[in-house]
Amino acid sequence: MNKQPLPDLQLTGITGGAGGIYDQVILEGVCRVNGAVRAQVIKANGVITFNGNATAEEMRANGKLKVGGTLQFGSMEFDGMMTIDGDLRGENCSLNGMLNIKGDGELENLSGEGVFTVSGLLSAGHVDYRLQGQAKAGEIGVETLVVRKAGGSLWNKLASGLIPKLRTELITRSIEGDVLDLEFTTADVVRGGIVKIGQGCRIGRVEYLTELSVHPDASVGKVEKGSE
Repeated sequence: MNKQPLPDLQLTGITGGAGGIYDQVILEGVCRVNGAVRAQVIKANGVITFNGNATAEEMRANGKLKVGGTLQFGSMEFDGMMTIDGDLRGENCSLNGMLNIKGDGELENLSGEGVFTVSGLLSAGHVDYRLQGQAKAGEIGVETLVVRKAGGSLWNKLASGLIPKLRTELITRSIEGDVLDLEFTTADVVRGGIVKIGQGCRIGRVEYLTELSVHPDASVGKVEKGSE
C-alpha cells in the first residue's frame, strides 16, 4: 500500500496558516501557524509564532521564535530569541542567542553561546555552553557539563545592551552529573563524579566521588567526598 505524500506548508510575508502534518514547513517573514504542527523539516526565518506544539525531525530557524506549547525535534540549529511556553525536547540542539523555556528542557546534546532560562529541570546528556549574560535553570541533571564565559562577539554586545547590569553567570539551585567542569556558576549544591570548580564560581556545597579541583578565585562553602 503506497503512502500518500505529505503536503508542504510555505508562508512568506505577513501571513498565517493552519497547523497539521506536513513534509516541509518553510516560513519567511512575520508568520503565525495556528494549531499543532508536525513536519519532517521546519525552516523559519523572521518573527515566527507557533500557537501550539511543534514537532520536527530537523529544524533550522533564525530570528524571533515563539512556541505556544512544547517544541520537540531530532536536531535543531537556532540563532536569535526563542520563547517556549511548554517543554523543549530533542536530540541535538545548537543555539546562538537567547532561549526561554517555561517548562523543562530534555536534550541529549546542547551546545552554543548566549543565555538561557529554564524554569524547571534542564536534563541533558552533554552540555557545552558559552555564557554571554545571566543564565538560569531550576535544577540541572547531566552526564557532562562544561560552562564557560564567551569572548566578545556581536551577540555579546547585543546581550550586554539588553541586560547590561546582569553578571555573566549560570544560576541554579543544584547541578548533578558525572563530569562537571564549571566556571562563573552560582549554585546551592553541586554533586558529581569528577568535579572542577573554576573561576567565578560561588557554590554552597560540593559533593564529589572521584576528583575535585577548586580554582583559587572560586568560593565553595562546604566539601564532602562520597564513597564510590
